Amino acid sequence: MASNADTTGTDDTTAVEIDKETARVVRPSGDDSAVLPHHSFLSRLYSGTGAFEVVGRRTLWYAISGVIVAIAIISILLRGFTFGIDFKGGTTMSMPVVGDKGHATVSQVEDVFRKTLGNDPETVVIVGSGSSATVQIRSETLSNDKTEKLRDALFDQFAPKGSDGQPSKKAISDSAVSSTWGGQITKKAVIALVVFLVLVSLYITVRYERYMAISALTTMVFDLTVTAGIYSLVGFEVTPATVIGLLTILGFSLYDTVIVFDKVEENTHGFQHTTRRTFAEEANLAINQTFMRSINTSLMSTLPVLALMVVAVWLLGVGTLKDLALVQLVGIIVGTYSSIFFATPLLVTLRERTELVQTHTRRVLRRRGPDGTKAPISKRQSASTEDSAESAPAAVAATPPPSKPAPGARPARNPAGRHARPTGKQNKR
Repeated sequence: MASNADTTGTDDTTAVEIDKETARVVRPSGDDSAVLPHHSFLSRLYSGTGAFEVVGRRTLWYAISGVIVAIAIISILLRGFTFGIDFKGGTTMSMPVVGDKGHATVSQVEDVFRKTLGNDPETVVIVGSGSSATVQIRSETLSNDKTEKLRDALFDQFAPKGSDGQPSKKAISDSAVSSTWGGQITKKAVIALVVFLVLVSLYITVRYERYMAISALTTMVFDLTVTAGIYSLVGFEVTPATVIGLLTILGFSLYDTVIVFDKVEENTHGFQHTTRRTFAEEANLAINQTFMRSINTSLMSTLPVLALMVVAVWLLGVGTLKDLALVQLVGIIVGTYSSIFFATPLLVTLRERTELVQTHTRRVLRRRGPDGTKAPISKRQSASTEDSAESAPAAVAATPPPSKPAPGARPARNPAGRHARPTGKQNKR
């Protein structure tokens, strides 16, 4: 490994040795106190030279991931999901917040609904802000008579204004979805999710070797479970837009995982023929080399999603855009975490169970010092120099002198030099 060390001068004109593998300056005295830092943390993070020990701490990441998955599953089993009107059916009514008799509030709308129909609505929310803010009322499926009765009561109480700025009953809109239609939507959503998972599984199985395929598919299931658990735990409403966004973020997570796995595949190609790093160390280096790319990709993906949420919630008050942006934001965060802290550590754990990786790891550790770290380069060089110096005289002594010179060879000279021979000339002084 002499090629991995360079020498340079310092202020005290003492030659030092730079270990390029560890990016540290090592003085030849061998004193541990002479080890100086060579790169800062941010520099190593940006250049991908090993700022984070991810694979080496995979037990911690497994514990964190296990707790997250356990909470998600418990929430799904106990709380369930809040399905939108498109899935379970029902009636939705909406009207502007600003009316001729003041601004409508959630509690006032709930009181009108309760006094008019004798029961409570399922949800009453205000979306948007300013003049574009609207009140959305959701309930079980109402008959036409009940819908008109509720419309009259809302108009009498708030007198919402239409597009012309005048109070109008037409400003109160309604829509109804039957339970049959909701069942069809649910069935189609499940079919779309299953088809997506099957196609992705086929691609991963063909593209990567067995252990990478298992890790990638397990990561995708992890993303799906955690995202669903967050929706169940927080109580976000599940709509068709949520399903569309879920398929999108599963694709994003898979894309990020494929990027890391491609780098792992590149770093570990033919790893068994070298003893520089173990398989786990090569995989950890691949994570660090793609870390900044994963962060940049996530940030660039988050910015338009946040912009979409701002437009949907505060400006337009469009619930569909809000549902789409919300699931994408949650999915990007979960997908980024899983591709870095779950997928590759799981791959290393699976590969370290194979005989090939175990044998190679033992070879690498034997090559290093007793404490498990790589022996100093200067000591390895001096040891190799001493070995070569000791073996050279033995090799010379073991080689018998030739009985006669080879054809075309020059005459052998006396080692004492040419002046040791008599020349017949007098020494003139």
